[in-house]
Amino acid sequence: MTMHNIDIQVKTHFIASHSNESANEYAFAYTITITNHSDVTVQLLKRAWKITDADHKITRVAGDGVVGEQPQIAPGESYSYTSGTVLATPIGTMEGFYTMVATSGEHFDVEIPSFRLAIPNIIH
Repeated sequence: MTMHNIDIQVKTHFIASHSNESANEYAFAYTITITNHSDVTVQLLKRAWKITDADHKITRVAGDGVVGEQPQIAPGESYSYTSGTVLATPIGTMEGFYTMVATSGEHFDVEIPSFRLAIPNIIH
């Protein structure tokens, strides 16, 4: 999805080695690539997540930057990072937004479209 000429791409995968199904702990990793298609450098300042499991339990996470960084992304450049979450169900969703600032000083939010976290082959 592209907003403010910022494109967000997400890849997810289930981490069986960090999961404990008998304890209802399902670990997932997600890799996000943020590409700046605008003509100005932008900096990612904050993130906000809404994580929903299959039982409709919602967890909200917000804070400065991502994985301890507040990256600057030049025009035509991309920034990728990998993080993770643990759900109490084998399927769930994540969505949210990044708050960014352009070199002009304009602050804006970029939507992170909803994406699915699911153990392999749970959905046909």
